[in-house]
Amino acid sequence: MLTGDQDKVRRINKSVVMNAIRLHAPISRARVANFTGLNRGTVSNIVNALIEDGLVSEDSQEESKIGRPGINLGLRRDGGAVIGLEVGVDFINIVLTNFVAETLWETVVETHPTTQSQTSIIGQIEQLIEQALSITNERHLRPLGVGIGLPGLINLRRGELVIAPNLNWKNVPLRLMLNQRFRLPIYIENEANLSALGEYYFGVARSCDNFIYVCSGIGLGGGIMINGNLFRGSHGYAGEIGHIQRDPQGEKCACGRIGCWETQVGPRAVLRRVKKDLQMHPNQFLLDACHGDFNNLTFNMVVKFSLEGNEICKQAIEDVAMYLGEGIADLVNIFNPELVVIGGAFILCKDILQPIVEKTVFSSAMRPSADSLRIAFSERGTDACAFGAIAVVLDDILREMTLN
Repeated sequence: MLTGDQDKVRRINKSVVMNAIRLHAPISRARVANFTGLNRGTVSNIVNALIEDGLVSEDSQEESKIGRPGINLGLRRDGGAVIGLEVGVDFINIVLTNFVAETLWETVVETHPTTQSQTSIIGQIEQLIEQALSITNERHLRPLGVGIGLPGLINLRRGELVIAPNLNWKNVPLRLMLNQRFRLPIYIENEANLSALGEYYFGVARSCDNFIYVCSGIGLGGGIMINGNLFRGSHGYAGEIGHIQRDPQGEKCACGRIGCWETQVGPRAVLRRVKKDLQMHPNQFLLDACHGDFNNLTFNMVVKFSLEGNEICKQAIEDVAMYLGEGIADLVNIFNPELVVIGGAFILCKDILQPIVEKTVFSSAMRPSADSLRIAFSERGTDACAFGAIAVVLDDILREMTLN
C-alpha cells in the first residue's frame, strides 16, 4: 500500500509526464525522461498507466537507419471533452474541445444586461453548457470540466464573482451554482487572465514566459504572465489595468472613479471622440450612414469608415492608439515584459493601431525596459478567453492531478 507521501509523489510525477507529452508531442519515452528529469523506468511505468487509462496513445515513428523504430507518444483526442466560456458584457462565447483542444463545437449568443436580469443571463450560460454536454454525450466523450471567464474581480478560492462593474453584478457564487447543477469541476477566472492563457498555450505568446495581454471590449483588461505563471496578486485581483487613473479631469468610469485608462481607450472612447467631433464638424456621409441619428453609430462602422479613408473616424482611432501606447509604455516600465499582446476589439483596427502604438511605446518607455520588446496582436482573436478557459481545465487535470 502506498503511503500518503508516496501517493503524492506518484501523482506529481504523473502530472509532470502528462504535461511533457501535452507540450512536446509527438515525443518518445526517452525524451520525456530528458524533459522531466525522471528515470526511464519511472516514465515507462507512468506512460503505460496513462495508456491504460485512455489518456495517452502511442504511434510508431519512421524506421531509423539503425535499430528499431521509435515510439511516439501523444494525448488521445478521445481522452475527454472540455468546455470553455467567455461571459462578456453583451455576449456569451462557448467552445467545446476534445482532450487535445481541437474544437468540436462553438457558438456565440447575445445578452442584454440592461434589460436582462442576472438570473436570466446565468440561465443562458446553463443552457449553453447543456448543449455542449449533449454533444459530448453524442460523441461518447467524458466531460472533464468547465472553464468560465468573467469581466470582473474573481475570488478564485470560492469561485465567486466579487464585482463586475460593466455587468453590474456583485458577489455571485457562480462556481457553486453551476457545480450543483452539473456535478462537474467548474473553474471561474477573470476573462483577461484567461485570454492571456489562451495566447500562452494556443496563440502568439507560445513559449513566451513573460508577457502582458491587453484587451478591450466594453472595458479594458489585462493579464500578466511572469515566469510562465499568471500574476494574480495576494488575493487574486491583480491585472485590473483598465482602472489605473490617467486623467483626473476625464470621463467617469463604470467603477465610479474619474479618468480610468479604460475611459481613454477602447470602442466606447472611439465612439465618444467621433460624436464629439461631429458636434463641431457635421459630416453628411456619417449622418446618412447612421440614418440621421449618431446614436446608431457603432465601433465596427467607425473602423470600416476609417479604413475607407474617413478622416473623422480615422483620427478618433489614432487618438485612442496614442493613449493605448502611453499606458502600455507605463506597463513596460513596471514589468519589463518580452512581449505585449493586444486583443479584443483592438484587432479590428490593427492596421491603424499598430504603427502608432509601437511608436508611442518605444518613444515613451525607458530604453532598457523596452529593449527586445515585441508588440503583437492576438492570434486567437475573439476565442482567446474561451481557449484560456479550456487551458485552465486541462491545467488542473494535468498539473493538479484531478484524474486518478
